[in-house]
Amino acid sequence: MVTITKNGTLFLIPAPIAEGTTNLVIPQGTLEVIRRLKFFVVEEIRTARRFLKTVPTPFPIESLTFSVFNEHSKELDARDILMPALTGNDMGLLSEAGLPCVADPGWQIVAHAHQLSIPVAPLTGPSSLMMALMASGLNGQRFAFSGYLPTEKTLLIRKIKELEKKAREFNETQLFIEAPYRNLKLFQTLVTTCQESTLLCLAIDLTGTHNQIVTKTIGAWKKLTPDIHKVPVLFLLNTET
Repeated sequence: MVTITKNGTLFLIPAPIAEGTTNLVIPQGTLEVIRRLKFFVVEEIRTARRFLKTVPTPFPIESLTFSVFNEHSKELDARDILMPALTGNDMGLLSEAGLPCVADPGWQIVAHAHQLSIPVAPLTGPSSLMMALMASGLNGQRFAFSGYLPTEKTLLIRKIKELEKKAREFNETQLFIEAPYRNLKLFQTLVTTCQESTLLCLAIDLTGTHNQIVTKTIGAWKKLTPDIHKVPVLFLLNTET
């Protein structure tokens, strides 16, 4: 007699963008799913535990099982990581902030889940990309996310010009991010590279205590120095409203 084991579901769990906002930005339905999970794939165990304590789960944190997969993971043994789901247990894939798999290495886990016939279920929560686009006043019908831009100055300038050209030709809003400690350097390169009529939106500390979303022309930004050092910022660029 052959026993067929039904695979568990891999739930994609959003996390708050700013600390201390779990009950404000994570829907109750999502929290209810999180509370019944005992197996998690996470980027960092310490921050995952800190988030789960704010949910909170009915199980002791020490009783939960965490598998780590992040940008430093060189090899992915998906079958080992997803074994709880392959033996019938539901699992959660938890991002460090915002939605899993968007500017996040978790997409590789999801790809392997599909290959292993493990159902994948995305849960609702905050997305900094969508929130910034919604509030920017820039075209939300056509847009592209480029992640991190090059850090070397010549390559960075070339990339900015390429994105500005795409925005001008297709009215396509360009979204990108930078490590918080390099925000000002990127901002300064943008205002010295782009045309004065080009529109730049800074979405600063979304959902946090210093939340601010401001869209101005490059010409107007040249007269300002925004307070964006070491805070999360999304940059949005377009040439039309």
